[in-house]
Parts: sequence; structure tokens; C-alpha cells
Amino acid sequence: MKEHKKLLISLVLGIILGTFFHEHQDIALVNWFQANILYLIGQGFLRLIFMIVVPMVFSAMVLGIYELISTDNFGRVAKRTLFFTVLASSLAVTIGILIVNILKPGVGAGLKELLISGNLDQVSSIQRAASATKSIRDTLLDMIPANPLLAASNALNGEMLSFMMFTVLFGIAFAFVSRGKAEQPIFINLMEEIYAATMKIVEYVLKLAPYAVFSIIFQTSYKLGVDFLASVFFYVFCVVLGLCIQQFVVYSLLLKIFTKRSPIAFFKACREVYLYAFSTASSNASLPRALIVAEQRLGLQPKIARFVLTVGATANQNGTALFEGVTVLFLAQVFGVDLTLGSQVYVIVICILAGVGTAGVPGGSLPVVMLLLSTIGVPAEGMALILGVDRFLDMCRTTLNVSGDLVIAALVDEKSESSVVV
Repeated sequence: MKEHKKLLISLVLGIILGTFFHEHQDIALVNWFQANILYLIGQGFLRLIFMIVVPMVFSAMVLGIYELISTDNFGRVAKRTLFFTVLASSLAVTIGILIVNILKPGVGAGLKELLISGNLDQVSSIQRAASATKSIRDTLLDMIPANPLLAASNALNGEMLSFMMFTVLFGIAFAFVSRGKAEQPIFINLMEEIYAATMKIVEYVLKLAPYAVFSIIFQTSYKLGVDFLASVFFYVFCVVLGLCIQQFVVYSLLLKIFTKRSPIAFFKACREVYLYAFSTASSNASLPRALIVAEQRLGLQPKIARFVLTVGATANQNGTALFEGVTVLFLAQVFGVDLTLGSQVYVIVICILAGVGTAGVPGGSLPVVMLLLSTIGVPAEGMALILGVDRFLDMCRTTLNVSGDLVIAALVDEKSESSVVV
């Protein structure tokens, strides 16, 4: 059986059984099994993936930059990556804002009365994280790590961007220092071995993927059930609608206009990555599989795939940007805060910028949403309305984030073959 079919079966079984047992949480054995065995399988799988992210990102980025500079392509690739990233993010946020303005999911819904005190502790936690958010000046300064080793150790806790900044600068410097040498530097041979070793670990770990997907999805469905969607169904619909338009309209048009690829064949070739992204709700956890698919199924040049995808896992978060825009305007409507055109443009700009550097882990965008709410006068307690559905939406927007990375890699790689392996 093909890998994507195993993952799909695991996903569906996890949803069905998790939802069923949600109504029977009084069964002690099920509670113990999901809290211990399934939790161990799901979180163990994620930790095994996260374990190799830092060495994989460093080696992949250095190799990609070295190969690009060796062929005088780095400047072109970097410019095209930046252009398509900003373009895709701008379109995503604009689509989200337009949907909320047209459908008005928060107007007259009476959702303020649905604020649940049980969620307020989570709101306070998010609020504390948002209050720790730095100014633009400090944020830009923190992109330059004073200690790259410390940045590497904290890469999965919000410092991935600063670690990548060091990696890019180091890769560029090393490429120019080594330029013109007859033989390939020993350090590059070492990076190739490290990258190959991380990919070998991924190969072994991915054999556990169907069991991990079932475990993660079962736990999510078991805790939330289906009722969690009812109170804010219209809001969820707006977010998912925006994500679908970005995926099937915007990305399809970009692929058609800038490449010779068939969007249907492209999306079909990426289906395994989509399932990983949806299940784990983490761009970082999906990165190893995305690299494999980009090179083996999409036929992208390794040097470009390694650069664009490793950068994109942190800097290209179309789904997150769209989600943040929809959420901020939705909560503004719930609380009757009338945003001017200028305020909405401000939200769009901040969401685009916030998409760069948002932690590629579950829930990484919530502090940004909280920060935006405080700037437009929406009570922080409004976050309690979306916490029940955030895990589901996180899975959806992460899928779009990862899909966007692969699409942009294809747009940047003009010389790759248009055929895909499905």
C-alpha cells in the first residue's frame, strides 16, 4: 500500500474513533491509553523529527548557498524567493480580509456571551506571550544572534529566524572563501555527509508515521469532539474558505503563469506532505518530508529546494498570515469595533510581516493575533472564542504553509523539469 494511503487511513480512523470515544470519556482504559500510549507515540514521533531539524537546516542551507554561489545563481534565486513570498502572502491576507468583509461572520452572532471562563487561563498565557513581543527595532536586531549556538538550541522555541540568519551569512561567506578552488572543500563534504545522515534518520522515522498520525489525530478528536465547531462554525468556514482559495486558485494560477506545470499533478505529487502537515500542525516537522518530495517527486534542483524550503519553513507562512487577518477582523466584528480602511491595511501589513519568523510549531501564531487585537482595541478575552477550534485551524493553515513553500520552490526553480512523479 502506498504511503499516502496509509496516512489517509490513519487520519480517518483517528478522527472517527477519537470522535466516538469523545462521547465516552468515562471509560478509564481509553483515558489511560490515549494519555500514555498514544501520547508517547505521537509526541515521540514529533521529537524524533524535531531532533534533526537544526542539523538538517544548517547543512541543507550551507549546501544550497554554496552550490548557488558556485554557479552565480544566488542573487537571482534570493530575489525570486523574496518576490514570490511577498506576493503569495499579500494575496493570502487580502483574500482573508475580503472574505470577512463580505460574509461578516462576527456581526450579530451574539458570540460575546459564549466566552468560556475555562479558556481564560489560556488567554492569559497567550497575553503574556504577546506582551513579551518586541518592538520592530528590537525584532530586527534580534535577527542577528549574539550567540549562534544559543540560537540553534532555541531554534524550535522562536529563534529559528536568527539561527537561519547566521546560517545564511556563514554559507555566503564560506562559498566566497572557497570560490575558485579546484577541489571541493572538505567542509562541504562534511555537510553532505551530515545532510545524508539526517535524511537517513528521517527515512527510518517516517516508517512510524501512520501510527503517529493516528495517535495525534485521535487525541485531538478525543479532546475536542465535533461540538467545538458549532459555536464558531461561520468563522471556521471563512478561514477554511480563504485557505482553499489560496491553495486551489492562487497557487494554481501561479504555477500555470510562471511554470509549465499542471497544478493537479503538482498537488497530487505533494499529497503525502499535505497529510504530514495537517497531522502535525508543524512546518518544521514537515520540512524533512517536503525536501524529499521536492527533489524526488517534483524534480526540483536540490540546491534550490534546500534553500527555498528551509527558508520558507520560517519565512513563508501564507496560511498563518491569512488566519491572522481573518481572526483579527472577526473578533473586531464580534466586539463591534469598526475598523477603517487604514486600520485594515495596517492589519494586512502586520500579518504579512508576522508570517516571517512565526514559530513553525502548533499555536505559534496566537501571540501575534493577541498583539494585533491590543493595537485595534479588541478585548483580549475574545481569544477564548477561537481557542476551541484553533487546533483544527492550525492543522489547516500549516498545510497551506507547507504547500506554499513547495509552490514557491517550483516558481523559483525555472530550470527544473515540469514532469512530476505521482
